[in-house]
Amino acid sequence: MLPKISIIIPTLNQARFIEETIQSILTQNYPHLELIVLDGGSSDGTLEILHKYADSLTWISEPDEGQVDAINKGLKMVSGEVVAYLNSDDVYLPDTLLTVGKYFYDHPECQILTGKCINIDENGVETRVLIKLYKNFWLMLGIDKCLTVLDYVSQPSTFWRAGLKDSIGLFDDQYRNAMDYDYWLRIIRDHKLHFINKYLAKFRIYPTSITSSNSRAQYDDEFRVASRYSTSLQIFLHKIHAGVSCWIYEHFFNRK
Repeated sequence: MLPKISIIIPTLNQARFIEETIQSILTQNYPHLELIVLDGGSSDGTLEILHKYADSLTWISEPDEGQVDAINKGLKMVSGEVVAYLNSDDVYLPDTLLTVGKYFYDHPECQILTGKCINIDENGVETRVLIKLYKNFWLMLGIDKCLTVLDYVSQPSTFWRAGLKDSIGLFDDQYRNAMDYDYWLRIIRDHKLHFINKYLAKFRIYPTSITSSNSRAQYDDEFRVASRYSTSLQIFLHKIHAGVSCWIYEHFFNRK
């Protein structure tokens, strides 16, 4: 039997996008699905949308300490064997859950699985194609040690066994701009990163999104994370790569 997949959606005032996110999950008709939405107390119409889908998902709306707190709250609630979180402005591609479920079923040794991801703007149009291709190159190499030098794993396209929380814990809120990177590195200390050569999700980037507005803070957190798990050479290479990448983002992608 295909494993039950639990999807966590952390959200706050994303009425503009969240219905598309929810529909991208529910319309896949995956047979064993749990969808949990953790809302931080939205005031923009998000709750009306959640009421609309109340029969198809579980949702809670209450003040929280931010994205990491919401995700961890969801991880404590899930009942599925496989888990992921999807931000409320991102979407899954068709058949993603079936592809993921079959992979975990066919590979019982797999603890973490990632795929390829498409970057889109606020209107759903593909953007930053070169970044997509650059990440795909490193994914295709399949050398886990490279992950300490650069984070080429796309969070919306990544799924893992829910039981891992018992051995490695929850997301660390001291790395709010790179908590997923920290989580991947904690997992691959003991488990191989499995890669499926398919596009699984779309990651939305727009002027007010975290990735667009906080690239320097993100790279600073990623360096702090990498320093915990890397050799001196890997830390040196990470710092060089982060500096070049941040310069590129600031001068070519994040211009106002």
